[in-house]
Amino acid sequence: MLQLEGVSKVYPGNRRGWSRAAPVEALREVSLTVQKGESFGLVGESGSGKTTLTRCILQLEAPTQGRILFEGEDLGRLTASALRQLRARIQIVFQDPQASLNPRMSVHDIVTEPLVVHRRVMGLDARARTERAVELLLLVGLGPQHLHRFPHEFSGGQRQRIGIARALTTQPSLLLLDEPTSALDMSVQAQVLNLLTDLQARLGLTYLFISHDLAVIRYLCDRVALIHQGRIVEQGTRDQIFDAPQNDYTRQLLAAMPEVRF
Repeated sequence: MLQLEGVSKVYPGNRRGWSRAAPVEALREVSLTVQKGESFGLVGESGSGKTTLTRCILQLEAPTQGRILFEGEDLGRLTASALRQLRARIQIVFQDPQASLNPRMSVHDIVTEPLVVHRRVMGLDARARTERAVELLLLVGLGPQHLHRFPHEFSGGQRQRIGIARALTTQPSLLLLDEPTSALDMSVQAQVLNLLTDLQARLGLTYLFISHDLAVIRYLCDRVALIHQGRIVEQGTRDQIFDAPQNDYTRQLLAAMPEVRF
């Protein structure tokens, strides 16, 4: 479904008077494939290149070199109109639900906003959009009574459920999950992870789960890649990575991983 072929991203160095600092190589020839229907985990520390890679997949940043293909389409070659339509099929759930939800918008407006943005693709009128919002809230464990409330009236876990509902509005086939549980308490993390597992089974979703938390990755993902200083240092199945790591960096991360059960 998603293929990255030799993706690199280099940022020019900051200016220092008349000179410029050395370029920053944020990604170094990253290649990986996410198969349809699987959960693929991308693990790395802060500054490893995870965010840059996410922005390149969403075409918020253009790779310096390499290709990103989604369902066979080279994202870098799409026109602005074609890319806008494709974005209905790739959605993201952000790390901090409090920061990612507009506090001035009701839940109804938050969840239906993607349907307005992609109205040419979705083709739903106002009433149908509201019905879709109710359907999605029920799907994530909320209800129609929450439609006209505002984000500050919810707990962190409930806000993340709203964020998940918003991401599902356009019926995407790929969800980018950017540290979706790191801002939540442990018990709430487990509830959200169980919800994501259930949604994937019911809707046939594909996940690219981006995290620094190996315990979460082990619980949710089928295959795993580890990124360090912008380069993929190891990738394989969950069992290969956690039971028989080949790279020293992977072993170091696993050695530091706390024993956590969800």
